[in-house]
Amino acid sequence: MKSLLKSTIIAAAAAALMTGTASAGDLVINFDDPNPAPKAGFEAAVEAFKKANPDVNVTVNINDREAHKTAIRNFLSADAPDVTAWYPGNRMAPFVDAGQFEDISDLWASDPNLSTSFEAIKPTMTRDGKQWGVPYSYYQWGIYYRKDIFDDNNVSVPATWDELLTACDTLKEAGVTPFTIGTKFLWTAAGVFDYLNLRTNGYEVHNDLTAGKVKYTDPRIKETFANWQTMLERCSFVDNHATMSWQDAVAPFAKGEAAMYVMGNFAVAAFKDAGLTEDQIDYFQFPEITPGLARAEEAPADALFIPSNAKNKEDAKKFLSFIAQPEIQAEWNKTIGQLPPNSKSEIADDKFIQKGFETVSTASGLAQFYDRDAPAEMAKAGMEGFQEFMVKPDRLDAILERLDKIQARVYE
Repeated sequence: MKSLLKSTIIAAAAAALMTGTASAGDLVINFDDPNPAPKAGFEAAVEAFKKANPDVNVTVNINDREAHKTAIRNFLSADAPDVTAWYPGNRMAPFVDAGQFEDISDLWASDPNLSTSFEAIKPTMTRDGKQWGVPYSYYQWGIYYRKDIFDDNNVSVPATWDELLTACDTLKEAGVTPFTIGTKFLWTAAGVFDYLNLRTNGYEVHNDLTAGKVKYTDPRIKETFANWQTMLERCSFVDNHATMSWQDAVAPFAKGEAAMYVMGNFAVAAFKDAGLTEDQIDYFQFPEITPGLARAEEAPADALFIPSNAKNKEDAKKFLSFIAQPEIQAEWNKTIGQLPPNSKSEIADDKFIQKGFETVSTASGLAQFYDRDAPAEMAKAGMEGFQEFMVKPDRLDAILERLDKIQARVYE
């Protein structure tokens, strides 16, 4: 009861914050991250917009992400802002399908930045052949590795699946566990699954799976798990990973007990905090598995949308067009240490940001990460299944059949 009361109070407070007070001519923007760097990046973009558009009165409401997730279902219907933060891909689908987000395909077609410099991320902003929002930031996933350990063992950066498996053989012969991971909180296993599926079957099949159009017992998905089985056997992961958080799993990486980590770029700071130098760590794209398959990447994005019930859509489109500019995206992402979706933006002078930008800006498509691409109930069950498979791979058939049943209910 206390938990329910607390949730109700949070939801009510969030709704109150999100509605704010604004006159009919205001541009009202709901943002979802009050942490210092994200808040500073957003507010700087708003101030730049106000300076360029002094006739537009801007009102901002900033709330934490969990409260925003609770409140958005209410404020889109009751008292919608003119612009709101949300997520691309299948995560935007319920609001698109319910008619609660505005179709801005005309903006994507007419704005020179959106029409020419957002090619890699456009598919994840598209549904039913139309575009529904403008992304302001994203970051890459991939394989972070101990360059010094690779060099000491004459291991080259692998570009193909066979080369990765061979590298794993060499590392194991040298007494080094190829991969570290901590799956206590499940989502790290989803990162491995996403890449294996993207490299085995491609972007469309992966999206169809998370959209409920492909079953988990489909032969194509079974092939993904067959590759994962090979990875478990030939490469191997650190022991007891189910009891470790992703931060705990940094320790064997820092100690040189494990050589690689499938992870997002946010982990670089943790690597350095653990005592590793930038010369010791590096990054490479997850290797090709199916020859010739278009390379899609894992790159969770944050975006801004115009609610269908917005009162000031003209200025809302003006704001989205403004934040698509390369200079605005560059400054925003330098502040938050992430990547600008505009391929013409300057990026931070950082080895990992530079390599990440090359990776995602040349990708054929961008996945938003399993727990964003799939509905919450499906994502939870799927990630539990992934972790279970990593610990008990002999349970695969039962896991996939269970996920099929959950999928049938969730997407009914």
